[in-house]
Amino acid sequence: MQRPPPGNLDELALVIRAFAEERDWDQFHTPKNLAMGVAIEAAELMEEFHWLTPEQSVRLAPEKLEAVRHEMADVLVYLVLLADKLGVDLIAAAAEKIAINAGKYPADTVRGKATKYDKY
Repeated sequence: MQRPPPGNLDELALVIRAFAEERDWDQFHTPKNLAMGVAIEAAELMEEFHWLTPEQSVRLAPEKLEAVRHEMADVLVYLVLLADKLGVDLIAAAAEKIAINAGKYPADTVRGKATKYDKY
């Protein structure tokens, strides 16, 4: 019987942790290895878009979208594992970073611009 999908990041972390423990993989899940896994899987996600035009990248064929979904999931799994290992609340960290970025990028100053905060 298949379980329903996790409803939040904490539940996802429990599922991923159990998956790794069943395979005795926790021994390999050091922060260094997990951070490298995030980068590697992010590169595999980028590879799915390599050579596509901007227009093609927003209109993916179903099989390409499935491959992109799977690579996105791999990135998320590694990131959730890393956060779990380090005791980081990803939702709180994201909210904090958005607040920091709001200070760096005031909407009335940067609207419609793709310029780094120290270049405008």
